[in-house]
Parts: sequence; C-alpha cells; structure tokens
Amino acid sequence: MRRPAPCGSWLSPITADRLTAGQISISEPQLHQGDLYWLEGRPSERGRVALVCRQRDGTTLEVLPERFYVRTRVHEYGGGSWTLDRGTVFFSDFRTQRLFRKDPGAEPRPITPEPAGPASLRYADADVSPDGRWIVCVREQHAPDGPVTNDIGLLPTDGGAEPRSLVSGHDFFSFPRISPEGRWLLWTTWDHPRMPWDGADLWAAELGSDLTPGPPRHLAGGPHECVFQPRWASAGKVCFVSDRTGWGNLYSLDLEDRNGAIPLLPMDAEFGLPQWVFGLSRYALLDGERIVAACTREGRDRLVLLDTGSGKAEPWDVGYTSISALTSDGRETVAVVGGSPETAPELSAGSAGCPLSVLRRSVDFAVEPGYLSSPEHIEFPVAGRSAYAFFYPPAHPDLGPADGEKPPLIVTSHGGPTSAASSALSLPIQFWTSRGIGVVDVNYGGSTGYGRAFMESLRGRWGELDVEDCVAAARFLAARGDVDPHRMAIRGRSASGLTTLGALVFHDAFRAGASYYGVADLERLVRDTHKFESRYLDSLIGPYPEKAELYRRRSPLGHADRLETPVIFFQGLEDVVVPPSQPEAMIRVLREKELPFAYLTFEGEQHGFRQAATIRRSLEAELYFYSRILGFEPADEIEPVEIENL
Repeated sequence: MRRPAPCGSWLSPITADRLTAGQISISEPQLHQGDLYWLEGRPSERGRVALVCRQRDGTTLEVLPERFYVRTRVHEYGGGSWTLDRGTVFFSDFRTQRLFRKDPGAEPRPITPEPAGPASLRYADADVSPDGRWIVCVREQHAPDGPVTNDIGLLPTDGGAEPRSLVSGHDFFSFPRISPEGRWLLWTTWDHPRMPWDGADLWAAELGSDLTPGPPRHLAGGPHECVFQPRWASAGKVCFVSDRTGWGNLYSLDLEDRNGAIPLLPMDAEFGLPQWVFGLSRYALLDGERIVAACTREGRDRLVLLDTGSGKAEPWDVGYTSISALTSDGRETVAVVGGSPETAPELSAGSAGCPLSVLRRSVDFAVEPGYLSSPEHIEFPVAGRSAYAFFYPPAHPDLGPADGEKPPLIVTSHGGPTSAASSALSLPIQFWTSRGIGVVDVNYGGSTGYGRAFMESLRGRWGELDVEDCVAAARFLAARGDVDPHRMAIRGRSASGLTTLGALVFHDAFRAGASYYGVADLERLVRDTHKFESRYLDSLIGPYPEKAELYRRRSPLGHADRLETPVIFFQGLEDVVVPPSQPEAMIRVLREKELPFAYLTFEGEQHGFRQAATIRRSLEAELYFYSRILGFEPADEIEPVEIENL
C-alpha cells in the first residue's frame, strides 16, 4: 500500500545532482573496421563534447586530449562535427572552429587557417574523398560586421593548401558526398525564406580531375518537397528521403536512368528528421541491397530491414521506441542510439536482425522501476482537429496523493518548433513525476512524425496554434480527472518559450510558468537572430515588415499587461539565437506590474544549457519556484531563489 502524501513533496532518488553527475548525451556514431566511435556530451565537464572509441577488443578510450571540445557552430546549432577515414579523425574544435586532423598515435593538428576573427570560419558535415586526399564540407564565413555566407568547400586532408569554394550560389548547403569511385559530388541546398524541412533540393555534378564540379544536375526536391540524408548506395546510385507524398519515405535513383526516383518502402510513416543540425542519420546501408531504417508512426520509432532487390521489408524489434541515430559498417554490423519508456538513450550494436548489445548508456545509475512513470500517447481534440502528447502521471513505489487530492500538472513542449517529443526515458521528466507532479509533453500542430500536413498546420499560426494545443492538453487531462485544474504550470525552451509565454498572456489555464531562453518579442527575434533562422518567421507568421502588426499581435511582450501569472526565466548570457534582451524586456513589464518573477542567468551558456552546474541549478530553482506558487513543500534541500514581488 502506498502512503498518502501531498503531491510535490515526495522524496525521490532522481535528484538534480544525480541527473547532472551521471548523465551524458550520445550522438554521431560511426563504425570502422570493428571499432565504434561516437560523440559524448558531458555536463560534468562544463558541457564538453568528447570523441570516444570502443575498439574491437572491448577497450574504450578517449580519442582526443582533454583540451579539445568537438563541436561546430555552423548554423549555431552545429552537428556533423567530425568524420573518419582509414583510422584518421577529422574534427571541428569548438574554441577556434578550425578543422583538425588526428592520425593514430599522433597529436591533433589544424588543417585550416587561423580565421581573421574569432570563430569566423566554421566547418561541418565533412566527407573524405575515396583516395583520402581531399575533404569536402559545408563552410560558413562570418565577415566582420558583414554578411554570413555558406558554401561547399574543398581542402586537402594534409592541410597543405587553404580551402577553396567548390559550390556556392545558395543560402544553405548540406550533405556534400563524393561517390565511391570519386566521379560525382552529391549535395542539398535551400534558400531563404525556406527552412530545410520546408523544401530542399538534391543536386549532383560530375567532378573533374581537380575535383571541380561540372554543371549541376537537379535530382529531386523543390519549394514544397524536403530531401533529407542523401547518400551513395553504389557508383551512380543514390538513396534519399523525400516527403513528396506527404510522408518522408525512402527513395533510390540511378543517375543513368532517366525514369526518376523509385520509392523503396511507401508507407504513412516518417523516415526523416527536421534538419536542425548536421550529421543526422536515420538509415544505413548493409551488404547486398539491404537497408536498415528508422521510421516514426504515432509518435514512436521502429526499425525495419528492407531488401531493395525483392522489395520485402520486415520489422526488427530491438526494444527502442525512440531512435536518434543509426549507422553501419556497410556490411552486417549496425550501431543504434535509441531509448524506450523504460530506457534512457543508449548506444548499442550488433548484427542486423539480431539482438543488440548495449555498449554505452547515457545514464550511469539505475532507478527502481516504481519511481518511473510510463507515458501514455494521447490524442485530444482542438477546434475540430487533433493534437498529440505523451502524458506521464505521477509515480512512486511508496507514496501516493493524499485523500481527494489531484496532482499538479506541468505542460511542456519541444523547441524547434518542428521537432517532436520523444518516448525515450527522460530523467528530467521523471524528476517531476517521482515527486508527485504530472507532466504532459505536447506534440502540437507543426511537430514532426505525423506527416507533412500536420507539420504545415503551424504555417502562419506560430504563437497561436501551438499555444491552443498546449492549453487544450492541460484542459483535456483536467477534464478527464487526471490532474488538479487549479495547479497547472507550463514550461518551455526556445521556441516553446514563446508557446509558454503566449499561454500565460493569452489564456488563464495556468498558475505558473517557466521560460528557458524563450522568445518574448517576435519583432526583436526577426531582427536579432542568426542567419539560419532569420527568415524562418516568414512561414511561421508572415513576411516582415509587411506583417509587422501580426508580429506585435502574437508577441507576449506586446500584451504583457494582460499577464497575471508568476514566471521564472532562465537565460544563457552568450545566447545569440534568443539573446538576453528578450527575457529582460519581459521582466521590465513584470516588475512594473509587481507580479512575482525570478530571473537566473548563466555565464558561458549559449542556446541550450550544457554545463552540469547550470542544469542542476535551473532544475532545482524551477522546483523551488513552483513550490512557492503552487503551494507544496519539496522534500529536497534546495537553495532558495529570489522571487521579486512574492
């Protein structure tokens, strides 16, 4: 029997200290001759990203000296920070943004020149030519007080010459890939005001003896078709993901065949991801004509094995419902980064079609199952349409709500806003549920994983439809009797910070809010943000300044006089995506209205918190803030937060 105790006051072993001391991120795995490499983000090392290798004999080692932090700042969000060729590693160093070369047994050395200004030359998404002599990569140049330009650059792998431009003339580039025999170059492009998930084009060009490309040939894509993760299946044969049917499906294309792309596995499922970062991989090639791929249906991921020769596909159940990356050695071995409601993301590997062996876990401590809340995938109505979410009820092996008490609820949602909530075990979510607070993680209109039409439903309606969906999720659960309608809070990061502040300003469903580097002023955002997203709001709201009035109407800051709800703000002081000026403008209004608020800033943090001390302090501060506003006493010992006007 569970003892009754006030919700929010339950003692949990999932503490902020354990979360930050014992948790890492895992990304960008690559296999090479039986060795498995991956990137490891470590909050305990001030957010440093290390390159790790598990050798075929089972030995695990760190590839680079501790002074190196593997991360590129192309598009600010980065990704595609490293690559591997014949045992030699090429990587982007976060501090300098130069490309380095690390040969076996040797010290890393730079192969790109020192930029004129700090981090003004950046490199990402590199590919090495078949002969090992050249690197092609996405290059981003920041002129002093001038424009930011992107192209595909070429440089020798020994650093013997400066990079030169190979392909230019578009606003953005990704996936530059040289064919196995070195004859062709493949790449994708998109231009303002499109984002890569709105529409991206796939190109190929024959390469000359000095790797200068000939006239580009358009293969697929366009203003209303997104092409994702193109790669060479063999000489002259390309695989890629396209959402031309309304779903991101796999296709193949032979450059010598004028019949066009052939669908490999047509289905109402998503094989792609929104390309917020480089280095994403959702399928991998095996020997013969086989492909292993991850697809999303109804908010959950699955693996499939496809024989492209016969067209037969079969499911491969590895126990994961959320898959963020997969790769292969091109033959039989597959590595997967995946998780499930019972398992935090982990790296595993094995033979295709067989059980996988776990090689690295993102969480290094076990939690008793009784403390873990299992998500319920819910579909709920909003103004004649549907939205989706994962609902996590409170869970504790020994404690339950006091008699007649309904638990508080936290509504959260992903940033992006074209990302999606994951069904993998999230200890930050379990931090709340194991203390007696329910959480609903909302996939509002615009989220990925439910088809292109659902993603496009946010067009012109950002700050409105997403807000409606989060409010509707809370009211749906309150009406169902799962939570206390008088003790509901909403939290969000980045784009969902706008959703959070909009819900607090334009609706009366919530008693408290938390904004992590969230957008408050859309006009300020469109003027101040970085190149990658500088025209994103054209589709989410409308072209600026033509639609300036609509920007003002949707901005929480412009209607802050309607706000009657306490808010806590968290902000990185080096954030160039959503600068500190955004929350500070909101705070001035809150101070004038004498509404309770708190504001915590963090040195050395950009857009997204990576340092253990920051993550720990912000999580505990948010719990403290809710306890004071929603009226419960945490069991944890927490450093108090200064709440003005309380």
